Amino acid sequence: MYEHKKQKLAPVKVYYRRLWNNAIVGIAIMALCLFIGVLGYKITIPELDWYDSLLNASMILSGMGPMIDPSIILTKSAKVFASLYALFSGVAFISTIGILIAPIAHRFFHKLHVEDTDLDQ
Repeated sequence: MYEHKKQKLAPVKVYYRRLWNNAIVGIAIMALCLFIGVLGYKITIPELDWYDSLLNASMILSGMGPMIDPSIILTKSAKVFASLYALFSGVAFISTIGILIAPIAHRFFHKLHVEDTDLDQ
C-alpha cells in the first residue's frame, strides 16, 4: 500500500487519496462502534430513549464518560454491557486514530529517509 523506503516519495495526489481512504475507513469504524453502543444502551437500559442512548454511546466512545441519570437503577446486564463497551471503545478509538495518522506518519518518515541524489553530483 505504501512505497518502500528506497522508492521515491509518492506524489501529493496519491498522498491525498491515502488520507481520504483512511478517513473513510476511520469514519466507518467510528459509526459502527457508535451504532453498537446506541443499540446496546437501548436494549440493556430500556428507560433510556434513543437520544439518551446516543448521548451515552458517544460520550463513552470519545472517552468523556457516561451521562446516565443517577436515578436510573442499572441491571447487572446493563453494567456488564457498559463495562465491555467502555473497554471496546477505548481500543476502537485508539485504533482509529492510528488509521488516520498512518499516511501522515509514513510520509513524514519516508521524506526523512529519501536519499538526496543532488548531493552525489
